[in-house]
Amino acid sequence: MKPAALAFVAFVFLFRLATLAISIRHERALRKDGAIEYGVLNSKILTVAYTSYLIAAAIEGVIRNAPFDILSGIGFVLYAISVIALLAVIHLLGRFWTVKLLIAPDHSLVLHPFFRLIRHPNYFLNAIPELVGIALVLHAYDTLVIGLPPVLLLFANRIRQEERAMKATFAAY
Repeated sequence: MKPAALAFVAFVFLFRLATLAISIRHERALRKDGAIEYGVLNSKILTVAYTSYLIAAAIEGVIRNAPFDILSGIGFVLYAISVIALLAVIHLLGRFWTVKLLIAPDHSLVLHPFFRLIRHPNYFLNAIPELVGIALVLHAYDTLVIGLPPVLLLFANRIRQEERAMKATFAAY
């Protein structure tokens, strides 16, 4: 693998570990405060699918000896946008942001215009562009074609679960 692609893969995994650490910290505090988790099975399957996708893309990048070309550049821009979107979502949701679907007794509805403009930005502005961007940077086309559809189905299920939980919790939702 080219050094730039290797550095990219290392960054992707380190960044995901850093956001996972934030999620775990928030999850512990929310559970301590009595949060209820929804969609447990979907979350577990989604974790496996997402992680498998990232690993498969990295392996395919190694196999293809991914060069950095115009397609990689487009993928990198998509990935960068996804990182910015995730950081914005984490900032706006604050202590309520986790990779799991948790609602605490004192949960407040975040009414920031960002969430009114783009419903579920964590998926549409972060996760999907991230996965597509990574595949493009690494020329992991097989991973993109085979791995993305199951993840999209899991996202669709998660979004339905979030919608139900939010409507049941917040009258203003």
